[in-house]
Amino acid sequence: MRRPTHVLAAVLMMMAAQAQAEESVLLHAAGSLRDALDETARAFEAASGIHVKARYGASGLLKDEIAGGAQAEVFASANMDHPRALQKAGKSGPTVLFARNRLCALVRPGLAVEPASLLERMLDPSMRLGTSTPRADPSGDYAWEVFRKADAAKPGAFAALEQKALKLTGGPDSPQAPPGRSLYGMLVADGKADIFLTYCTGALAARREHPDQQIVRLPDQLAVGADYGLTVMLTAPQAAYRFAMFMLADGQQILTNYGFDAPSLPHHGASR
Repeated sequence: MRRPTHVLAAVLMMMAAQAQAEESVLLHAAGSLRDALDETARAFEAASGIHVKARYGASGLLKDEIAGGAQAEVFASANMDHPRALQKAGKSGPTVLFARNRLCALVRPGLAVEPASLLERMLDPSMRLGTSTPRADPSGDYAWEVFRKADAAKPGAFAALEQKALKLTGGPDSPQAPPGRSLYGMLVADGKADIFLTYCTGALAARREHPDQQIVRLPDQLAVGADYGLTVMLTAPQAAYRFAMFMLADGQQILTNYGFDAPSLPHHGASR
């Protein structure tokens, strides 16, 4: 007996829908992107039916995991160097700039700090200066760039700041914040740091939890911007490329909602 065409079409549609539902994308991304990319992933799943499995952490550590053979498909780094290293090693395609951030100072309540006085406060021996871990986490690398700029303004500042900096986050053994909590805000609230050099987006998240904590912009002579790079592994399925393109389109507005500059939006220029 011949099966009616409409029944066969319905079966094929059900099979296609089931196959799409079983698709997923493996995302490795910088911890500073967690909130923005979680929302982006939800929007992508609602639009495509494809689930995104995200792993967040320090970009340098994630890069090392991928280079060592960890299964990954999309890598969103807090710098351009780490995805370019995977590209150079023949593991991924081109690296694309998809977001920009800046460094700010998160300051404990009651401490008088202005942009003009920030360097002197950081150099004060009594001040606990928190940073992330260089090489493992781009946030730490950006903090060291601030130190080098400080040395140009005040010779000897680099050595003093490098010696006193407390590498509180971004390392393999660094503490983790409870789910939904800001690690930077928690560390400042717990007295681990009086001043913490972190991404401005991270400082904003900390102040949402701790309204009495201050955000101080870096003066022009110390200002450091962060370019975020996106790459897709050469062995990744088509779904991974679809998600990467979604990040470069619909995801750009979501990034701006979390304080990032989105270079694909014409009204958001570089803020280096």
